[in-house]
Amino acid sequence: MKHYFWTVMMAALAFVCTACGSKEVGNKQLVLYYSQTGATKTVAEKLQQMVNADIEAIELENPYTGTYAETIQRAGEERASGNMPKLKPLKADLSQYETIYLGFPIWYGTYALPIVSLVKEYDFEGKKIVTFCTFGSGGLEPAMEDLKKALPKAEIADHGFGIRNARIESTDKELNRFLIDYGYMEGQVEALPGYSEMQPVTEEEKMIFDAACSDYQFPLGTPVLVGKRGTSESVDYIYQVESRGATSTIYVTVANEDGAKPEFTRVVK
Repeated sequence: MKHYFWTVMMAALAFVCTACGSKEVGNKQLVLYYSQTGATKTVAEKLQQMVNADIEAIELENPYTGTYAETIQRAGEERASGNMPKLKPLKADLSQYETIYLGFPIWYGTYALPIVSLVKEYDFEGKKIVTFCTFGSGGLEPAMEDLKKALPKAEIADHGFGIRNARIESTDKELNRFLIDYGYMEGQVEALPGYSEMQPVTEEEKMIFDAACSDYQFPLGTPVLVGKRGTSESVDYIYQVESRGATSTIYVTVANEDGAKPEFTRVVK
């Protein structure tokens, strides 16, 4: 009888431990990213440290090489033909992760082609996916929408993190805010006020827009309306911009420092 009692107790204990272990594995987090120039890698590594996740870079069998123009040409040909780049097998077992932070550069207004290959080759059913990206001007929002269409059985978070390549040095501060604001990391940050009502752009506000956007390689249009907000660190502007009959939203920030240069942070079309 005594032997039977201890056998039952040990079996019950083993079941509890197994259940606990399964829960722990299911809550693991993975930072999974593709980086072409190193910008997305910078964000991925900082993210991994902040949330204490595992991390893996997505690698190609035939990596993109050469100049920027040559990379764009090859990507354009692959995009037109539907012949997506082949990936090296992932080392991580995705079934072991509940949350995956998926990172990429923006190409052609959405996630880079290696991510197209990734979502076709791997099963993300039931996974919570938080996107992060780097870009020349913008593209986070359409990339998130495209991911929702490509992965209907995954839970794509309605928020994501994006930063311009030209502002990569601001990653620490802005990523920290993002992770705390959306509950991925504990901490406190200053609550941001809303923007003021949109008003016609003044000459001074037009000068701020031009100072922020003049060094961007493509014309961004003419600012028509603007709203703004003040924080302890900056004054932020949201511009409604018209270009060739289309309307876009462009965000600009100016640090509260003497002589600070206005910075163009992103465009939403």
